[in-house]
Amino acid sequence: MSKRLFDIFASFCGLILFAPVIFVIAWFIHQKLGSPVLFRQLRPGLNGKPFEMIKFRTMRDTRGIDGNLLADSERMTSFGNFLRSTSLDELPELWNVLKGEMSLVGPRPLLMEYLPLYSVQEYRRHEVRPGVTGWAQINGRNALSWEEKFELDVWYVDNRSFWLDLKILFFTVKKVVMRDGISADGEATMSKFTGERYK
Repeated sequence: MSKRLFDIFASFCGLILFAPVIFVIAWFIHQKLGSPVLFRQLRPGLNGKPFEMIKFRTMRDTRGIDGNLLADSERMTSFGNFLRSTSLDELPELWNVLKGEMSLVGPRPLLMEYLPLYSVQEYRRHEVRPGVTGWAQINGRNALSWEEKFELDVWYVDNRSFWLDLKILFFTVKKVVMRDGISADGEATMSKFTGERYK
């Protein structure tokens, strides 16, 4: 079975299977965080082409006196942290997979603002569709440095196969159960990528 056919089949089945869970989570988010329930943001997809990624919202929209959003750590709620630690906030991305904007497995889609900051080698992570999970996610997730994360992403691009994808999916489930590597040290999620090269 080709990667795309597997993505279509698995995402379609996943959306049906998890429909009750998705509904319940949406209801709780509406009660605890208000609207909107979904977090939508443009992210770079295959070859850097933008697409709108959807996830469950996990943070408040709290702003400081200057009108800017507060730091992630100040806006994160215990409920939002639970959604992230269990990866339940990622369930809506199955719709992105079904539409062909993402794959079940691939480098995680990062921010559009990072595109001009990548080296030629780092940009190679966009040679495949971004994934709901990936090689970096089962090898440290947000606890990795940016350098390590990009090295793992490019390694996946060069070594991808159907069997490797199955291995990644299997170990993703294990990582989620153990709630391992959810955030970087001292960060609510992952520190911002500045483009500075590591020595």
